[in-house]
Amino acid sequence: MGPFAAPSGGERMVVGPGEGRITVDGPVGVVEKVHGRRTNGVISIVEHPIAPGVLVPPHTHADFDEWSYVLEGRVGARIGDQEFTAEPGSYILKPRRIMHAFWNAGPAPARIIEIITPAGFEEFFADVGEMLRADAFDAERMTALRKLHGTTADLAWVPELEERYGVRSVG
Repeated sequence: MGPFAAPSGGERMVVGPGEGRITVDGPVGVVEKVHGRRTNGVISIVEHPIAPGVLVPPHTHADFDEWSYVLEGRVGARIGDQEFTAEPGSYILKPRRIMHAFWNAGPAPARIIEIITPAGFEEFFADVGEMLRADAFDAERMTALRKLHGTTADLAWVPELEERYGVRSVG
C-alpha cells in the first residue's frame, strides 16, 4: 500500500450527516460512508441502522476486523464467549476469526458506525444490496457471497439468542 492519494478535483474530503451510499435498505441497513478505495484499502466505514428486535446472525470473518461505535440505541453482542449490551458512546470490537453476532437490544432503532480493517468487506454489503434490490434473495446465493468475501455463518447461537432477548434473525 502506498501513501494516501491527494484528493482529485471533485472529490470531497468530508461525508456529512445523512450522506453516504445506501447499499442495503432493510431491518439492518448499510450506508457506505467511506469506501476502501478512498483509503488505499486501509479501512472502510459503514453505518448500520438496526430495527428493534433484529439479530444479525452469528458469523466469522477470515480477514476483516470490525470496530463498531454505538451512535444511538442499545446494541447487544456476543463475541466468542462474551455477551454484553453496549450503550451510545461504546465501542464493540469484533476481531477476525472469532464468531460474533449483534442485535438491537432496545425498543427503539439503533445505529452503529462500523470501521472495517482492512477495507474490502464493504463489497459484500454492496453485493447483498444488489441481490435484495433484484428481489433475488436465496440461501444458496447468500452462502456463495459469504464464501466469496471470506465469511462463514453458524446459526448455532440463533435459537438461544432469539429466545433470551426476544429478537429475530435476519437473512
